[in-house]
Amino acid sequence: MGIGIAPSETVSGLSTTNFESLENLYHLIGMRVSHIDFRELCRQHGLAATHQREVIYAAVTARHGHFSPEDIYELVRKQIPAISLATVYKNVKTFVNTGMLREVSPHYGSLKIDSNPSPHHHVVCTQCKSILDIEAESIGSMDIQQKLPAGFRVQRFSIEIHGLCGKCSAKGKQSAHKQ
Repeated sequence: MGIGIAPSETVSGLSTTNFESLENLYHLIGMRVSHIDFRELCRQHGLAATHQREVIYAAVTARHGHFSPEDIYELVRKQIPAISLATVYKNVKTFVNTGMLREVSPHYGSLKIDSNPSPHHHVVCTQCKSILDIEAESIGSMDIQQKLPAGFRVQRFSIEIHGLCGKCSAKGKQSAHKQ
């Protein structure tokens, strides 16, 4: 499964007109965790650094986006044909539970893994369920600590902006004009 993007969209100011997908764009500009770095990362999180885990982790972090375990499975299967979807799910959940990867808000009906480790928020299309990142600085700081229930400890702060993406919004305008 490819993670597609409309030709007119931009990502971090780069036009994707010359790229087939976000996957291809970020493959060109993304950084991949080296074998030594992955082993150290696993050691820091108390995990065994297995070949399967390394391939799964690299499949997520070498690309920008929000991937389902099925998306990750399709990518990993190219390198490890005998791997099972259950193994991918188990390792993805392990990475999320240890903090090596982040889960995008789970209320979209399907597990999605976020490959972006930097502080950011999400723009979510309510129609096609696409998720795009926006930099945390673009929203500004919010002081909510005083408004939280007593004893509540913030582990992560994330804002989601819901609406229609450009593609779905354009479809809605086209269908409204036809009526």
